[in-house]
Amino acid sequence: MSSKTAKILQRLCLYAMLLLGAVVFITPFAWMLSTSLKPLNETMTVPPRWLPSQIQWENYPRAIEEMKMFWRYTGNTIYLCAMTVIGTVLSSSLAAYGFSRIEWRGRDKVFVLVLATMMIPFPVVMVPLYTLFRELGWIGSFKPLWVPSFMAGAFNVFLLRQFFLTLPKELSEAAKIDGASEWQIFCQVVLPLAKPALIVVALFQFMATWNDFLGPLIYLTDQSDFTLALGLQAYQSKEGGTDWHYLMAASTLVVIPVVVLFFLTQRYFVEGIATTGGKG
Repeated sequence: MSSKTAKILQRLCLYAMLLLGAVVFITPFAWMLSTSLKPLNETMTVPPRWLPSQIQWENYPRAIEEMKMFWRYTGNTIYLCAMTVIGTVLSSSLAAYGFSRIEWRGRDKVFVLVLATMMIPFPVVMVPLYTLFRELGWIGSFKPLWVPSFMAGAFNVFLLRQFFLTLPKELSEAAKIDGASEWQIFCQVVLPLAKPALIVVALFQFMATWNDFLGPLIYLTDQSDFTLALGLQAYQSKEGGTDWHYLMAASTLVVIPVVVLFFLTQRYFVEGIATTGGKG
């Protein structure tokens, strides 16, 4: 077998594996979309059928009507996403700049401690955090869900630090010669060059907040403050059984914005991940 034939076979195997992985990941979404267009009596048929006998587009407006506060949940979710994205990008970029572009004693040791916090699972700190927020009087409000984002998460700091380390130090030195302060260098030199990495961090945080279920479940007490994830769960657990075609329609409406956002930012996402190296 020639080397050219071997490379073709390797590429075919790679494409086959990628195709198989794509099918595995897209199957639940395809089933959700299919179920959202079915009449109720076809959602639980055995054997299951992928295509509805009659497409029912009216399931979508009916699902919104059945959830009653769907648009209120959407507004709450968008508000939290906006606040957490702003807090995460701002705080993480500042911390990453300090760990990558400013020399200070013990910097690398402190950074190792920051990375070590990634190994602490949320259930370990869930009760202490709840106690703290209760003492602050924040339970039942949105504050426990967005204020911590202004404290810089370890993963996002690591991601941005690795990107900042790839930027030539000569740029900062030239700006200092021109009389620029560290804040001016950060805002006018580093941040414009770090746009792909910042978009990746913003996208990760947006998806995490949009899909977050545990946080709102713990801290929110009024149903009018629920997010979409919590609203879907409340609708599913309503008395009288679940209308699965309406639930799948509402779930599709919740998933579509994230899918659209990912495709719109895919170029920046790939660029940000590709250019975030392992330089230490």
